[in-house]
Amino acid sequence: MKNKTKKIVILGACTLLLCGCGKEIPTLSDGSQAVVSFNEGTESISANQLYEKMKENYSLNAILTLMDTEILEKKYPDDLEDAREQAKSTIDSLIDTYGENQVIAMYGSTESGEETLYLSNLRNKAILDYGKSLVNEDEINSYYEKNIYGDVTVDHILITTGVTEDTSDEDKTKLEEEAKNKVNTIISELDKAEDKLARFKELAAEYSEDEATKNNGGSLGAINTGTLSSSYDEILEAARKLNDGEYSKEIITTSLGYHVIFRESSSEKPSLEDKKDEITETLANEKLSDDQTLQVTALDELRKEYGMTINDTDIADKYSAYITNQIASIKAQSSSN
Repeated sequence: MKNKTKKIVILGACTLLLCGCGKEIPTLSDGSQAVVSFNEGTESISANQLYEKMKENYSLNAILTLMDTEILEKKYPDDLEDAREQAKSTIDSLIDTYGENQVIAMYGSTESGEETLYLSNLRNKAILDYGKSLVNEDEINSYYEKNIYGDVTVDHILITTGVTEDTSDEDKTKLEEEAKNKVNTIISELDKAEDKLARFKELAAEYSEDEATKNNGGSLGAINTGTLSSSYDEILEAARKLNDGEYSKEIITTSLGYHVIFRESSSEKPSLEDKKDEITETLANEKLSDDQTLQVTALDELRKEYGMTINDTDIADKYSAYITNQIASIKAQSSSN
């Protein structure tokens, strides 16, 4: 066992024990020196004893924290300030929501919480970068062809049913039928109109139950994937099937109610070069979500890339078992879902 590994763990412990007390942390020349002394007749506690006890109970977490902090701060020197600011912001938000005492109960102290989240932010960045490294050009090109579109400028008219949890089945059917009839009336009015866009805007003001857009001709603006909440996904899908200047001839149903839409205009599809980074990140997140063992592998591979060698065989065995168990646990959980 090399002294270097021992010193890292011991000094980490001394920092935890003494940094808040205003005392100087002792420099230990060897493991037999006393860390704690008593009156004559009572055995001192040596650095070796402290190390062995820490190794038994805390070593793996301490080693992972020290290793990953060292590696990640070297790998991402330009991201450290953002990682710390995000950590502090998260702790401040938790304090606002749950109170400082609850945050202290979670992390031991607000400072410890910030350090934990700081390292977590850096780890997440490394995991995402690993996921990106698994994305190939064919996947990027395929995603671009199938999923990237130009913006479409869309207006809509929303008709709600008024159905609630307490509505009887009979009344639900009646209310839904009335709402659909109103939508069909709007479509019929558009069919007869010469200036269909102008008429659509008039009908939006008259019928739409979307208070945010009805007095603006039902305008949703220029939209694309992710512009609006998922409640509007069906509207966006329907709009992409229309040509500029066309309106929907069939009822569009969403969680909000029933809709008629008008596609005013559209823009050209952005270039692959402009969307490549976004697509790569999207595909990386999909891979990491589909196979969560990659999150464990990502950090393990990064540590090996930086030449990680755990010289203490007990801790090395703990680390190996930790990686194996983490992966096995994730696979077992995935199988049960």
